[in-house]
Amino acid sequence: MQKFRKLEYDLELELELICSGSNEQGLLRGWFHARIVRASTPAIFVLHDRSWVFSCKFFIDMHDVVSLCAAKISDNPFVRQKNKLIHCILAVILSLQLPPNWLIARGYIDEILELHQTSTVEDHPKKHKFDHLVLGPAAGEGLHDRLQCQGIKALNKTHFSASVGTSNFRENVAFVTVFTTYNTSIDRPINVESRDMVTVGNISYNKVERSMAILDVFINFIQMMMPQSNIIILTDPASKLPVHRNRVTVYPIQGEYSRDKLMLQRIRSYIAFLETRLEEHFQWQGQISHYIFTDSDVAVVDDLGQIFNNYLNFHLVLTFRNNKDQPLNSGFIAVRGTPDGIRRGKVFLQEVLKVYSSKYMKASRMLGDQLALAWVVKSNPSFDAKRFTKPLAFLEEIGGASVLFLPCAIYNWTPPEGAGQFHGMPLDVKVVHFKGSRKRLMLESWNFLNSSSSDISDMLCLILKSGRTKYDF
Repeated sequence: MQKFRKLEYDLELELELICSGSNEQGLLRGWFHARIVRASTPAIFVLHDRSWVFSCKFFIDMHDVVSLCAAKISDNPFVRQKNKLIHCILAVILSLQLPPNWLIARGYIDEILELHQTSTVEDHPKKHKFDHLVLGPAAGEGLHDRLQCQGIKALNKTHFSASVGTSNFRENVAFVTVFTTYNTSIDRPINVESRDMVTVGNISYNKVERSMAILDVFINFIQMMMPQSNIIILTDPASKLPVHRNRVTVYPIQGEYSRDKLMLQRIRSYIAFLETRLEEHFQWQGQISHYIFTDSDVAVVDDLGQIFNNYLNFHLVLTFRNNKDQPLNSGFIAVRGTPDGIRRGKVFLQEVLKVYSSKYMKASRMLGDQLALAWVVKSNPSFDAKRFTKPLAFLEEIGGASVLFLPCAIYNWTPPEGAGQFHGMPLDVKVVHFKGSRKRLMLESWNFLNSSSSDISDMLCLILKSGRTKYDF
């Protein structure tokens, strides 16, 4: 059982999470003191500190700890014990009867409310995650700038760019992703009795085939929305990827592609790729190719060439959200394809790699790159992190590079955040990111789009209404 020397100190940390304004904070601080000192029942509150330890503590008075439930997530926040944490925070809401807008709690509020309303798969260990789409309410209902759905039919249409591709015929956009497979040969016969098999539509997949199917749909969306774009797959030279598609290149880069080091290797591969582009710039002959580095579990649903046409003064693009510890999502990074843009983008990523390697190696499997990105950006003395709280594009000089910050709500929209802080799906959404246990939804969405008379907007309604659920892969 863990003891704390000063309850008042722990209380101050908690108030930073629960209170959204200084006046509310002062009133709530006094109310908490009254509760702790005078209440006959245990006082309950949540503690969050910078080492990623979340705790829910029950007190009889200011000295005796009766019970402590904690989920330590410093290495991986997506552990099973997170549900215990959510139950603890739920207990806080119900016991103290706090209005939801007072509880910021690192973006967990929507998961907490959803957990309170419906039972989750992880609450019942004997059950599997869903192997079919589960439709729920569409976030953003009634908001004029959000997609409105009746069933899976869009009542208003998303705003797509009028042109396809960049307007300058001497400029092109290439998508770059890091992809590899593990443990199983792609050519190995399928064991139909394997518990690892999943079925989407009329096709069953083993683990490796699932990954390849996601990569295939990733390519499909790009080639539908931006048919003149090239796609470059950076991979382990030992991987023999059976990818034979027009305008798709498999580009081996030596490195350490183990699961524990993949996020670290991804940055190294980006840097190595940009270095080769610089070395070959004399062969360009006036042709410029801009680069968008993305995860392979994204769907491009609009022309992204407009980024390079509408914003002319950046070297590098990052996407941001209103998340204090992880405001930047590394699943979308763009680099302007001029020699200066590539050079400055490479230097910026080298600094991120340096910070990653020195400060966040314990998070090398997941999140380390995002923490390193945030550290590099926030360490700039003139940078105002409050700009992350509003979903508006802005430009900032960071380490000699002109960095364009674009809102995740449009350029890196994800189902969990779409149901939460994004308040639905903006009508001008351009990239949907199926991170976590939403890979099935990516395949189902593509199948839906190609097997019906529905359009992109209807498909986005399907995503919006089924994205709250976690699926079997």
